[in-house]
Amino acid sequence: MLPVKCYTFLLLSCLISSNTFGQYAQQNYLNIVKKDSCFTNKNRLGYTSKIITAKSLVIPGIFIVYGFSARVSQEIRSIDISIKREAWDNNPHSLITIDNYIQYAPAATVYTLNLFGIKGKNNLIDRTMIYVLTNSISELSVQSLKYISKIKRPDGSADNSFPSGHTATAFAAAEFLRQEYKDVSSWYGFAGYTVASLTGYLRIYNNRHWFSDVIEGAGIGVLSTRLAYWLYPRIKQLFKKEGESNTFILPEIQDGAFCISFVTNF
Repeated sequence: MLPVKCYTFLLLSCLISSNTFGQYAQQNYLNIVKKDSCFTNKNRLGYTSKIITAKSLVIPGIFIVYGFSARVSQEIRSIDISIKREAWDNNPHSLITIDNYIQYAPAATVYTLNLFGIKGKNNLIDRTMIYVLTNSISELSVQSLKYISKIKRPDGSADNSFPSGHTATAFAAAEFLRQEYKDVSSWYGFAGYTVASLTGYLRIYNNRHWFSDVIEGAGIGVLSTRLAYWLYPRIKQLFKKEGESNTFILPEIQDGAFCISFVTNF
């Protein structure tokens, strides 16, 4: 059962990365608070912008490199073919389409938890803007690679297989959930990554993506979220100075159309 073994490795790697980085970040936060009294609950975004490290980029970096390696290495490409043969060619089955929906579940959980009074790291505006930035980075990366690579899907339906957009969205959402609630409980991140891994698995199960597409998508998703948490405080500072108004950029839906609004508090 090669697919099961390979995908178990993917799931465990993500979860280990999540928990390890979470423990490191939490300890780093405590050390910073002890050294700098300016870091209070109201300044958590300042803390978030400082915790990105090379260590936190190792796992998503490995996944991204693996995905690209499948484009140039016949040995790695043969793993894709072997998994497709085992998962689909030798075992034809009906499609399970819940992956179209559960990719958003970890992000939806963040807002649901806040609705029920379980507060995460950031307020509504900040976490929403971070999530918008996350998806902007992820979507730009995914669509650019799809356009450039033009890899045919396993089912032959289109030439936009690499990387998996569903998987990128799911893992970005899982990391978003972990970042917001890692100080509350590591189990939130665990649950998010489990759902994200299931999404990636179903992309292979439904013969929509190669294994390397899913690995690449996972790496892009996690990296996009971590970059967003690092970039957002810097972007926010461009619109905010001492003694001046606070300006925010907010997504809205009006009359069924998506738009961007600028909100200023004087």
